[in-house]
Amino acid sequence: MSEDRSSDGNGAQRSWLERLGQLLLREPQDREQLVELLREAQGRGLIDADALTMIEGVLQVSEMQVRDIMVPRAHMVVVERDRPPEEWLRTITASGHSRFPVIGEDRDDVVGIVLAKDLLRYCGEGFAGFDVRDVLRPAVFIPESKRLNVLLREFRASRNHMAIVVDEYGGVAGLVTIEDVLEQIVGEIDDEHDVTEGGLIRKRSETQYTVKALTPIEDFNAYFGTAFSDEEFDTIGGLVVHALGHLPKRGESVTLDGLRFTVLRADNRRVHLLRVDRVSAHEAAGAADGA
Repeated sequence: MSEDRSSDGNGAQRSWLERLGQLLLREPQDREQLVELLREAQGRGLIDADALTMIEGVLQVSEMQVRDIMVPRAHMVVVERDRPPEEWLRTITASGHSRFPVIGEDRDDVVGIVLAKDLLRYCGEGFAGFDVRDVLRPAVFIPESKRLNVLLREFRASRNHMAIVVDEYGGVAGLVTIEDVLEQIVGEIDDEHDVTEGGLIRKRSETQYTVKALTPIEDFNAYFGTAFSDEEFDTIGGLVVHALGHLPKRGESVTLDGLRFTVLRADNRRVHLLRVDRVSAHEAAGAADGA
């Protein structure tokens, strides 16, 4: 019986490969034709939608540059080398990240990278004996123009998970992580700081929330007591993209009706995750003046 099942499975696999091979015998002349063939294969059931999305992501990564996905300089969460470690801890706790650039005089002076876990051994002792040199790891600097497929290969070879992006003049333009690159291939990667599958809105504090971009505007209004119209857009992500006027990158923000929306996760196709902060009337007025 097991031999029969094995034989049938091998036959099905050969049939699948033969059908896919026959489809690709049309010899696509460029990448667009190749993608079209793959979409046709998905339409015929030869590959599933998730596989098609990842294949398209791999093809896109080979064409994209670091500047397309990096966290802009102004939105980097950093710790200052000359500040006490207790202040580092507050920044680390509030952000939920695991790696942070350490800066000297300003954001152009990145002196290294610190991992949140490297501070754990000092917490129980009130940071007695703390020396920044003991926790500082070397920073990796890369140009904005580096292609993502090359960066991913370098990340894997060096086991680094973060790189500092510099512009043509040597100034810091932003940062990029291995997760940022992988999300271009597989889509959003949820972690322990993201909204769980069971809910669209997660309260993080009295004034801060994490919201999935696919949250219906009606549900968002019911939760926050807002009155955003759902006639033109169905989701809160669509509303934010419209307010910004373009498909935003991670770190961009806009203030609407007393709420500041910050993009936490986005790719070149859509926004995935937002942070929502309640802001004071003074802050909201300042944001409006700045716009």
